[in-house]
Amino acid sequence: MAVDPIPSELLYRACDTSQFEFTTTAELDDHTGLVGQERVLDALRFGTAIRRQGYNIFVLGPEGANKHESVLRFLADAAKKERAPSDWAYVNNFTTPHKPVALELAAGTGRVLKDGMDRLVEDLQVTVPSILESEEYQNRRQSIDEEYQERQEQAFEELRGKAEAQEIALLRTPAGFALAPVHDGNVLKPEEFNKLPEDDRKRIEATIQSLQKELAETLERLPGWEKEHRQRIDALNKEVAERVVTQSMSDLRSHFEGLPAVASWLDDVTQDLVANIGMFASGGGEGESEQQRIMAAMQAMMQGRGGGFAPSDPFRRYEVNVIVDNSDDARKGGAATSRAQDIADAGGYIGGGAPILYEDHPTMANLLGRVEHMPQMGALVTDFMLIKPGSLHRANGGYLLIDALKLLREPLAWDALKRAIRRRKLVIESAGEYMSLVSTVSLEPDPIPLDVKVILLGDRYLYYMLSNLDPDFGELFKVAADFEDEIDRETENDLFYARLLASTCREENLLPLDRSGVGRIIERSSRQAEDAEKLSMVMRPIVDLMCEADHIARSGGATAITADHVDEAVEAQIARADRLRERSLEMITRDIVMIDTEGERIGQVNGLSVLSMGSITFGRPSRITARVRMGLGSARVIDIEREVALGGPIHTKGVLILSGYVSGQFLPEIPLSMSASIVFEQSYGGVDGDSASSAELYALISALAEAPIAQGLAVTGSVNQLGEVQAIGGVNDKIEGFFDICMRRGLTGDQGVLIPASNVKHLMLRQDVVDAVERGMFAIYPVEHVEEGVELLMGAPAGARGPDGHFPAGSIFARAEERLAAFADNQRRFAQRSDENASSKKGS
Repeated sequence: MAVDPIPSELLYRACDTSQFEFTTTAELDDHTGLVGQERVLDALRFGTAIRRQGYNIFVLGPEGANKHESVLRFLADAAKKERAPSDWAYVNNFTTPHKPVALELAAGTGRVLKDGMDRLVEDLQVTVPSILESEEYQNRRQSIDEEYQERQEQAFEELRGKAEAQEIALLRTPAGFALAPVHDGNVLKPEEFNKLPEDDRKRIEATIQSLQKELAETLERLPGWEKEHRQRIDALNKEVAERVVTQSMSDLRSHFEGLPAVASWLDDVTQDLVANIGMFASGGGEGESEQQRIMAAMQAMMQGRGGGFAPSDPFRRYEVNVIVDNSDDARKGGAATSRAQDIADAGGYIGGGAPILYEDHPTMANLLGRVEHMPQMGALVTDFMLIKPGSLHRANGGYLLIDALKLLREPLAWDALKRAIRRRKLVIESAGEYMSLVSTVSLEPDPIPLDVKVILLGDRYLYYMLSNLDPDFGELFKVAADFEDEIDRETENDLFYARLLASTCREENLLPLDRSGVGRIIERSSRQAEDAEKLSMVMRPIVDLMCEADHIARSGGATAITADHVDEAVEAQIARADRLRERSLEMITRDIVMIDTEGERIGQVNGLSVLSMGSITFGRPSRITARVRMGLGSARVIDIEREVALGGPIHTKGVLILSGYVSGQFLPEIPLSMSASIVFEQSYGGVDGDSASSAELYALISALAEAPIAQGLAVTGSVNQLGEVQAIGGVNDKIEGFFDICMRRGLTGDQGVLIPASNVKHLMLRQDVVDAVERGMFAIYPVEHVEEGVELLMGAPAGARGPDGHFPAGSIFARAEERLAAFADNQRRFAQRSDENASSKKGS
């Protein structure tokens, strides 16, 4: 059952650069589509095509897999085929100002309405004063005023004439009109009046009393005449206003035919303009002072009618607040997000088609919009012009991308988004009001119908957590687009990867890669995927490596990035983060941490583990020891790591599995009487994973058989109850970790590592390891079964149970079984003596 070491050519799969016909990646076109991501493509096509409730998309995959950019590129093509959605604007509600009206307008016409209303007000500010100052208007106004004055004067003249005929004068005083007796053309003074005969005084008093009644009747008619006068003036102003406003409105109305809501609002504007035409002449509300307008706004707030308009601008209520502008000019400015450049690069929120937005800060206000306030006279006031849109408004009719983790971190944002999607309408909500933390009077804008495809991006753990914990999630996000972590490494995909690297060079403004550089990056991608037959699709570390290689190449005056530049960048990355690995190696080489790389030891083996700290991952050997003794009627393997709460559940599972293997392999018809303990020596942190279970099993078998293990070999691999060695992760780091220790102590040619045979396809080892194997100074053995590992480690056949039910004499398994049988015999004799002693005591 001899196992041959793996030949050096299988330890590292080099990229065949002869397959590339280019000199540098500058000659390659950008990559398009999602090569190797057919499942994601199908999900995105389905999710964007179906328009039923709840079919929003969750894009899941590892961090750094370019999920954002890939989805944006796909959406850019899909969005171009769709029509641009409607513009939306908020305008004043002239009936209930605290409930602004939402108007839906054809794409690009929101600005037309806004600019048209601005021009209308500007025109009226010029036209109305000129008309009110025109000769025709002034003549008609003067005629009405004169008729009113003549009517007043005529009434008083008739009363005056009647009074004079009876020697009574009608006097106008600061306090009003008064009647007084007259004698010889002069008004009698009180003392003169009192000297008149009594009969004359009574006659005069009666006459004055009669005339006062007529005066009172005349004065009572004055308000009616004044009202009639004002009505005639108002009718004149209305006639003029209707003519002017209708003429000014005619052109604006022509742009919005077939839109009843807009036509209805323009009717309200017309009525309000006609009713308040005087402010265009006076610069404010007719007969209304600045202080009065301020007080009216404050009163409106106190009555819960909203904030009112800015007192300094009486024309503000005629403005149009365009919150969604889908005109070409607006889109050329890019989406109003922190990822605007990414969207622009992907061909997103530019020009025609459906909008694509990425919300980088998905707070409740940023999603749903908000109503802002401004301080005036110690209070906060607001109006429809202070309504600000959210990303759901701007993405309405298109696509909104949100990072799921960022969304869940924002208070109330997740629930707010779900409400909007479920109700299919946008209601602007304030977090403070929602939680009853503030009582500031605000607006109640009309809700806006919502038709948006929400695309959340996150990792798989977050997707499954939401699926399990939030019952609404499955109803609202029915489409999962699951990104592959890696793709097959084959000729077609090598060429795709080269084009992907070419695109990255252009996007990051890097020097192009030559063929050797592309080949080395492909090899690093396989190393990152921990599989020589795969390419990693987690691009962030690859892009970082390219940026560092570009820096090195530019520093040397190169015109392209070569394999040497990539190798230098890799070494620099390791050197910057290598302090902990160096300290670990130093502690082993100085024998502070005891690891043997030569000689033989019973019940002792070198296990391999991987440590990940920040950006650095490295392999570290650990001494694993096992001790055995007779047990009391059962096979008990004590996992010391578990006993002291340093072992994780998977590690404990591995120990229980190897216990099952021992129980099934030895003395199947006799109860085992063994007590064993297994431990990672000098391990002061947690231990988890089952990759050391085969090493622990070898240590246990060595202790049972009292067969020494070669310390120049290290072991990794998990084991099942049938003795089969199973694949593990981090195989390259583990091999290199033990190789570095052997290299520092000096390679003897007897050193090596046992790995699961199923891990051979994952090997992408460092060049110094490959060179050492090629020289015969280091070996890597592929092991499929425990028996193969036993023979390699202990230098003798493990042995297979023969037809007679026994292992071959002298084999490792035979020696182990003999030891277990001796334990069982001793246990029986011990039990028998205990029974005899108990019986003797009972008889005495």
